[in-house]
Amino acid sequence: MCLILFSLHHHRGFPLIIAANRDERYERRSAALGFWPDAPQVAGGRDLEAGGTWLGITREGRWAALTNYRQPGSYRTDARSRGRLVSDYLVGAMTPEQYLASIEPGAHDYNGFNLLVGDLDAVHYLSNRDGGARAIDPGVHGVSNHLLNTPWPKVSLGRKYLERLPTNSPGSIIASLLERLRDATRPADAELPDADIGPDRNRALSPPFIAADHYGTRASTVIVVTEQGEVSIQERRFGPFAKPLGEGTLHFELARGHLPASSELQHPP
Repeated sequence: MCLILFSLHHHRGFPLIIAANRDERYERRSAALGFWPDAPQVAGGRDLEAGGTWLGITREGRWAALTNYRQPGSYRTDARSRGRLVSDYLVGAMTPEQYLASIEPGAHDYNGFNLLVGDLDAVHYLSNRDGGARAIDPGVHGVSNHLLNTPWPKVSLGRKYLERLPTNSPGSIIASLLERLRDATRPADAELPDADIGPDRNRALSPPFIAADHYGTRASTVIVVTEQGEVSIQERRFGPFAKPLGEGTLHFELARGHLPASSELQHPP
């Protein structure tokens, strides 16, 4: 299971904040946060088996992120790689709306997914287990392995935390959100999602941070963009049983002509 929390024009001075945990099998090869050698405008980690990614942002402020949709018994080995849905948007030039319109007819060629594509002014969402692409209102949102804003405990609690987050500086935002993403507290059984995966596995996958032997949280990443167009990213990487494997940071300014629109507070906390 994965977790993506993001705020769009919610915090004054910070038009975009993203906090995400990537959960995956530990043996799946991936590259750490960095600018891609074959697409140097793109910053993010990378799946080295299929070439896609789970989260990235460009020097022009285009960003995208993806989670898998949990649906036991539906996995197809012949499906196309979901991570390419993210990377294809990042290296392309379509608007978020145009991009989702282009992939929606073939969305069922993939296993279940939730896809967010945006820039610093708007974000659009598509799941191939839901009713179609749509624009997302400014505010604070979250998605795990069900539909956008489904009130699973890790999503609901994460959204509340992000809504009330003090925004003194990019550094303080990143530190606070990385600490939140490290939360391995399991909710009470009565609060667990209704999932056909057995009670023990349901409990194990329920916290924001998952620490196990073969599968768990591989990376925690926070992206903060200021209204001046300054981008700060920090990633922490983990191995089995949450063993720290290192961390990386990137700081850059958006390309000229791609500054965000006014980050006037849309939804006061």
